[in-house]
Amino acid sequence: MHLSLLYRGRLSSCNYDCGYCPFAKTYDSREALRRDAADLARFVEWAGQQSMELSVLFTPWGEGLVRRHYRDALVALSRMPHVRRAAIQTNLCVGLRWLDQADLGKLALWCTYHPTQVTRAAFLARCRELSRRGVRHSVGMVGLIEDLDEIEAMRRELPAATPMWVNAFDPRPPDYYDAAQIARIEAIDAHFRYNLAPPPSFGAPCLTGENVVSVDGDGEVRRCHFVSEPLGNLYDGSFAAQLRARACPNARCDCYIGYAHRPDLPFQRDYAGGVLERVPSFV
Repeated sequence: MHLSLLYRGRLSSCNYDCGYCPFAKTYDSREALRRDAADLARFVEWAGQQSMELSVLFTPWGEGLVRRHYRDALVALSRMPHVRRAAIQTNLCVGLRWLDQADLGKLALWCTYHPTQVTRAAFLARCRELSRRGVRHSVGMVGLIEDLDEIEAMRRELPAATPMWVNAFDPRPPDYYDAAQIARIEAIDAHFRYNLAPPPSFGAPCLTGENVVSVDGDGEVRRCHFVSEPLGNLYDGSFAAQLRARACPNARCDCYIGYAHRPDLPFQRDYAGGVLERVPSFV
C-alpha cells in the first residue's frame, strides 16, 4: 500500500505580505509555534513507525521553511526508506544549506515566486542552486494580469528543465482574463484552464479518501483539505478502516491539491511520479 498525506498543521505565519493573501504578515505566538513543532514531531515519529510506503506534502497556511522544525521534518522524512516523497509548498525565501542533510532523491519543493516580495534575480539564483544540487522542484506564480510580463520573464530565465505553473488569481471579477491573456498563460502552463475553470466535481471519481488523505496537527484525517467530514484519527489508526474509493461531494474543486487527484483529469498521467510537488512526468 502507498498512502499520500497532505499535512497542514497550526502554522499560519508568513514573512511575506502579498496583497491578495489573508495570511500576509501574520504572526504565530510562541505557544502556537511550540505546539506546531510538537505536532509535527509527532507526525514524523508516526511516519517512521509505518511499514507502508508514504509520500508527504506539507501545505502550511504560512511559510514553513523559515521554521527549523519543518526543515528538520523534511530531512528526516526524506531519509526514511519507506518514504517515496517529502515535499513542501514554499516561497523559497531561506538559504539552502539545510538540504545537505536530506536525501535529494526523495525531497521536492513546490516553489512560488511573489514579485512584490523578492527580486526576480534573487529568486532565480535560488532556483539555479536547486538545479545545481539536483533538487526536484517546480516554480509557479499567481496569474495576476499586471504580472503577465513578469510571468513570461520568469519562464524565459528559469532553467529550461524547471517546470512552471500558473494559478488563476482568486477571487477575481467575471471576465478577469481575456482570450489573449489566457493564451499567454497557457503557453507557459498547458494545464492552466483546469485551475481557471475547473470542470464540475460533484460525483467525479477522486483518489482522496482512498490513497490520499489530509491530516491536521491533531492527527484528524479527512479525505482532502476541502471536505470537512472526518475519516478518523491518524494516531489511533481509526482512519484506516475508512479508506475506500469515493466520488467527490463538492460541486467545484478549483485547487490543484484537490483536483490533481481526480483520475478522470490528466494529472495522474501527466504528473505521474510528481503529482504532490507539481512536477510533470517528462522532467
